[in-house]
Amino acid sequence: MGPYTCHAPRMSFPVVRIPEQPKRPTLEGSVAVRDGRRLSFAEYGSPRGPALVWMHGTPGARRQIPVDARAYAAEAGFRIIGIDRPGIGSSTPYLYPNIADWTEDLTLLLDALAVDSVRVIGLSGGGPYALAAGAVLPDRVRGVGVLGGVAPTRGPDAAEGGIIQLAVHAAPLLAATRVPLGVALTGAIRSVKPLAGPALDLYAAVQPAGDKNLLGRPEFKAMFLDDLLNGSRFQTSAPLADLVLFTRDWGFRLEDVRVPVRWWHGDDDHIVPFRHGQHCVDRMPDATMTTIDGESHLGGLGIAHLVMDALIGLGE
Repeated sequence: MGPYTCHAPRMSFPVVRIPEQPKRPTLEGSVAVRDGRRLSFAEYGSPRGPALVWMHGTPGARRQIPVDARAYAAEAGFRIIGIDRPGIGSSTPYLYPNIADWTEDLTLLLDALAVDSVRVIGLSGGGPYALAAGAVLPDRVRGVGVLGGVAPTRGPDAAEGGIIQLAVHAAPLLAATRVPLGVALTGAIRSVKPLAGPALDLYAAVQPAGDKNLLGRPEFKAMFLDDLLNGSRFQTSAPLADLVLFTRDWGFRLEDVRVPVRWWHGDDDHIVPFRHGQHCVDRMPDATMTTIDGESHLGGLGIAHLVMDALIGLGE
């Protein structure tokens, strides 16, 4: 099936009560992976339902999952698994040689949680990791969802322009100073924790209308603050590792992602240009693009029901 473009329709979803304050995960812990390291995770919804791995953005951590997605998972019987990438939360700091290599850790985590088949969702910086899972684990991954995902910066799949080019130019410095920068970033976040709420409000105030409106909703603000403060309690080097890996060869080509891919992208995205999303979709054999009209970078988080339903329908 070739790629095509459509627009996100107005949907009628089941009525699900959405609390403003996020509840704790139904299960939270860590799993042993390679080289004596650990990956931490958080689960929401049904422990026996169809599994959706949710890969957080950059920055972010395992609880960066919309409150309404958690509530809908419980109502619909889905199982959402958020994973901390190395260097955030309780996941051991580590720099993969490339993004494809992370799938070996994912396999071990899925085995430990008794998950046979899975759909993988990636927001922004989580998009490349979700695509890697589709490329490397086609027998296990039934489908991939990408929400405003980062595009490759190297090789034949590279997309030109965008803010990510700043990381490309800074890649040698980032690679050399990643560890001390991570320590400094962790310390800075700890020192401003009492101001986290006002800081998020200030950030929202300078964003395009789509992200400003979403960050102004109490349940989204509470989710982002809970994720930030919980994920950064011990360390905050994962965002820097992400930036280094985004500027390397990913270890796979977009044409290698042969499982179904469903990509959602705001047409007013100011972080990852919409054309980057279309660029990626055009290079995958079974991918479709859904334009989220009038939304910016975080727009995919506002249509979690649609995303989850679309992915659960893949491979059935």
